[in-house]
Amino acid sequence: MTAHPERKRVVVTGMGTTNPLGGDVATTWEAMVKGQSGVRHLDDEWAAEAPVKIAGRIAVEPSEVLERVRARRLDRSSQFAMVAAMEAWADSGLADAEIDHDRLGVAMASGIGGVTTLLSNYDTLLEKGPRRVSPLAVPMLMPNAPAAQVSLYVGARAAVNTPVSACASGNEGISLALDQIRLGRADIVLAGGTEAAIHPLPMAAFANMMALSKNAGDPTTVSRPWDSARDGFVLGEGAGVLVLESEEHAKARGARIYAEVLGAGITADAHDIAQPDPEGRGGTRAIRRALAESGIEPSDVIHINAHATSTPQGDIAEGLMIHATLGSHADDVVVTSTKSMTGHLLGGAGALEAIATVLALHHRVSPPTINLDDKDPRVELDIPTTARDLRPGDAAALNNSFGFGGANVAVAFGSV
Repeated sequence: MTAHPERKRVVVTGMGTTNPLGGDVATTWEAMVKGQSGVRHLDDEWAAEAPVKIAGRIAVEPSEVLERVRARRLDRSSQFAMVAAMEAWADSGLADAEIDHDRLGVAMASGIGGVTTLLSNYDTLLEKGPRRVSPLAVPMLMPNAPAAQVSLYVGARAAVNTPVSACASGNEGISLALDQIRLGRADIVLAGGTEAAIHPLPMAAFANMMALSKNAGDPTTVSRPWDSARDGFVLGEGAGVLVLESEEHAKARGARIYAEVLGAGITADAHDIAQPDPEGRGGTRAIRRALAESGIEPSDVIHINAHATSTPQGDIAEGLMIHATLGSHADDVVVTSTKSMTGHLLGGAGALEAIATVLALHHRVSPPTINLDDKDPRVELDIPTTARDLRPGDAAALNNSFGFGGANVAVAFGSV
């Protein structure tokens, strides 16, 4: 496997997350490899009237990590971003390093932004009048609030960006960070995504558009990518942050390196505002561009963390993309959907799944896809239902993300 030698090499030196499986990377990875589910019944009072009563709630509340006054000034999406960023920053060793903060950036994505702050303040407006609306409402609800809060925490003074591409947002944040470093605009970028949309309005909206599963059985079995009985995704919440750094900068300070970010591909379907192109043409182009930018061959890819959300059409389209891009090598690739365990984190999904992809490559173990009891006969992929060892040696792995509006992002990681 030979990446483009003329391009600046970018590596992953730190990771952090909070999600339905765990409040940190180590706990999350252990749960993923064991095939545990973080989906459960909602005990909120409003859930009794909701069309869907399950979700992937966060495993560890931010109040257990963040100082109370600070947490109250943040929307839940920003709280998640801060928890993940704090872990990633500490994990990278940069907290104690001497760095040029003018060359430190943030690319923190969100698909929806501070929706809970917006809706709660609207309720306050209706019930108590305009004078009772929080003066912090706008800085809390704006989509770039998580990125801004992370930049304040680490003192990032290079570009601080917020990609918003629905469910592809987190992966797009990683792609943007890769570009910023390769273009020489930063040496280090904290990249990822966050989402906090488990609220009666978004859940009712997703349910009414027939996107959410309405399976009323055991909540841990409802998210079932590629299974014949799948009927929609399960909403999750949380965040993931990766510290991306130029290899030169990382090696100069003696940093631990998890993996290399080889390249990315970004395309659009121009097909439908919600449904993917049924033939997967846009996603196929994104994967091909990621491979081309990375300078790798289909035979170099040993693992894919698929977007596969457990929807009838989307899962099939992604299978077509994988075969179209990898050809005969598609049969040799171990494919997984960790959404079977976490639910769908929307704007945070790509970031959490990038962490899972990096760890799969780093440890040479693919997490399973759970609840795959009867694989759809139209899906011709190697999808293990228990953890699977991956082959040793130089190799690459892909992380796919696709979102409403036809957004497609594929990011390729390489072993180090």
